[in-house]
Amino acid sequence: MPEVLSRNALKGKCSGKDVLVLSIKPVCCSRKCKCFTCLSRLIWFSALSKLCALVLVTRFETKVTQYSFRLSQLPRMLKIPDMLLLFCLVGVANALYKQWIPDTNYENKTNWDKGDIPCGNDIVQFSAQRKVSVFVETTHAVLEMRLPVDGEFILNSGAGFYAVTGQDPGCGTGVTTEFKDSESFQWYDPTLWQAAATLNDLEQGNFLFSVHEESVPCHYDDVVFKALSSFRVDTSSSHSSITVKSVSVLGDTFTTQSEFSQYLSSSLGKLQFHGSSAVAVGNPACEDPSGCDCGNSVHHQQICSTVTCDSPNCKNPLRPTGHCCDVCGAIVTLLFDDGFNLQTYRERIRHLFLALPQYQSIELGMSKVLKPQRLMGIISLGTLSEIQIVILDGEQGIQSAALAQDIMKDARSHGSNLGISGVEVQTSSEETGDSAGLAVGVVFGVLLLITLIILGVLVHKGVVQMPTLNRFKNSNNMPDLGGPLDHGFDNPMFDQPTMMPDIPSLYGTGVSNSISMTQTAVHFVNPAYDESETDFTA
Repeated sequence: MPEVLSRNALKGKCSGKDVLVLSIKPVCCSRKCKCFTCLSRLIWFSALSKLCALVLVTRFETKVTQYSFRLSQLPRMLKIPDMLLLFCLVGVANALYKQWIPDTNYENKTNWDKGDIPCGNDIVQFSAQRKVSVFVETTHAVLEMRLPVDGEFILNSGAGFYAVTGQDPGCGTGVTTEFKDSESFQWYDPTLWQAAATLNDLEQGNFLFSVHEESVPCHYDDVVFKALSSFRVDTSSSHSSITVKSVSVLGDTFTTQSEFSQYLSSSLGKLQFHGSSAVAVGNPACEDPSGCDCGNSVHHQQICSTVTCDSPNCKNPLRPTGHCCDVCGAIVTLLFDDGFNLQTYRERIRHLFLALPQYQSIELGMSKVLKPQRLMGIISLGTLSEIQIVILDGEQGIQSAALAQDIMKDARSHGSNLGISGVEVQTSSEETGDSAGLAVGVVFGVLLLITLIILGVLVHKGVVQMPTLNRFKNSNNMPDLGGPLDHGFDNPMFDQPTMMPDIPSLYGTGVSNSISMTQTAVHFVNPAYDESETDFTA
């Protein structure tokens, strides 16, 4: 019967030391040993039945890490449920628990290129230049193991590796299986996180739906890496740090930056966290009853670069604030006042509507968002805090629209008691009307606005001069055109008071000439008067 390379055997042969410098010289194998090859430096070491060979390779040193809960952690662990209970009673649970999904566990089939856990006839291979920490939960038989230059095995209590004499009957003919690369897992990939309201919900799989920005840990969230697990995450971003409330690793919860910085500087911390941005803990909890903005909008482009969007199959796809893709469903927007409580309202929606049979398949995400306000889609008018409720049903949004209408009716009926001052609903199943005409009108308005802005700038700089009213008036400062102006001639057919007979009833009481002469000596004889009564001189 094969002997497991246990921690007790390690203590007996290594005198309690946890470091074993491997010999570079080959060790001859016999029936009592099994040879393992580390191709990274061609280091040979033998797995004798009593040799301390729980392997944790860091460069040329082999370490043994025993994973267990320390007694000093017990009071701290016992207090967690009480703290959670108090946290839920006060109703300020606006932050969530965000759990990292990928792992670097030995027992995870998806971590091996052959899709299965290695067995006694297999050769286990880790890429020589790859950095990784692997959690081992139980004992495993291997034929040969090729280790990296820099890596660690984290052994659970009772875990280890052993060699089988002869063939492992349940393993087949044996293959060379390689541990997959974990370098590509990014912190800002929303598909690699799960969200829940409590730790108990995380364990039971009661996960919450969130828009893409909020799927990644927000500033007020508690980050959880599974207790019996290891991982490797790339924290690179355009900012120097990533701020969260707390981080839990291997069962330990870090809430102060000093403790977490020590962990990050350890060999294990460097293998688990890598990248240009450092994770920082200790951010205070959200104290606003109406909720707090996630704070990931500055990383929107990086988050969306990791998301692949499907083509929506609905009449009017919607794009929620903070989401990367168009969706079929409904969006309920709430305007609120000082009396609104996000957690209380979230529970109200869950009990009133989500518990109904017709809404069992609904995904609903609710959070406070800062929605940009723009004039004609161009001029920024700042942001407005709103409560956004995103409802998805996985289909064309028909059930989502029905739930959105129910929420709107409830908000209008009881909004004054809930701190809701306004409600708006958008659904992907509604008709959009004359969208083409609306689009043309918007484009025309935008072009007109741009034209007026450009014209105003040109006038201000003096490139273009606008006409004034003085240009339309007769001015005495007319330029000299080279001589007296020709005013034309008087029309003898045009009656003027000075040309009419001096009739007392019309122009005065005296007697005057009946016909006035013009400067051209042209006169007109009115046949209505007797010529003998006309007095004029030639």
